[in-house]
Amino acid sequence: MSATVTDLTPAGAGASTEERRARIDLAAAYRLVAHYGWDDLIFTHISVRVPGPEHHFLINPYGMLFSEITASCLIKVDLDGNVVEPTPYFFNPAGFTIHSAVHAAREDAKCVLHLHTVAGVAVSCQEGGLLPLNQTAMLLNDQIAYHEYEGVALLLDERPRLVADLGTKNAMLLRNHGTLTVGATVGEAFLAMYFLERSCATQVALLAGGVALHYPSAEVQEVVKQQAGHGVPQVAKLAWDAQLRMLDAKDPSYKN
Repeated sequence: MSATVTDLTPAGAGASTEERRARIDLAAAYRLVAHYGWDDLIFTHISVRVPGPEHHFLINPYGMLFSEITASCLIKVDLDGNVVEPTPYFFNPAGFTIHSAVHAAREDAKCVLHLHTVAGVAVSCQEGGLLPLNQTAMLLNDQIAYHEYEGVALLLDERPRLVADLGTKNAMLLRNHGTLTVGATVGEAFLAMYFLERSCATQVALLAGGVALHYPSAEVQEVVKQQAGHGVPQVAKLAWDAQLRMLDAKDPSYKN
């Protein structure tokens, strides 16, 4: 890696206001994943569709820690894996395979977030998947998709199967691999991932207890399913704005 963040043009120079906002939000998401301990060294990815008619998206430079990501170091690529702006960095082909597939298939999926947390991977390996054992998990009852493991995501022919399995849902357990969420905004994808990761961590703790489990009734699960979609954009924005305030107080360098 031949350049540091300070060698690069600050985000916003030569970019539209909309792209600058997308860069800042995406950099914030990387920092938040690190803050919550969801990162996996330099692996996994978060991507954002660049506003505009081109199908370009932003993704992290391969080799940087999530705690180092800034708005200006993000790489802009097209759906064929071509870097469309000069950069001293390169990106991970596995990230391109998964993220380009979702961005191409889902116009509403402006942000795609993929993790390899211990709890998320653990639940992805459990035959029953995410169980409706607590309120947070039940909020995702109607949004969880599953995709079978096909090896490290390097082969482009996996993309049609992945997007078919995701369908119109906003959260997915990648079997034996990890978690994935999408959203119309970075905030929506992040909140969905927060719920999914918290649900997985709770499930791992519950199963480790070794006692009989109490499942809410089917009727109650249906009630929560109906309640889950109410006000998601508004709640996501409130939660996201709070996260940005926390980052600004902690270390605002993600905006650079």
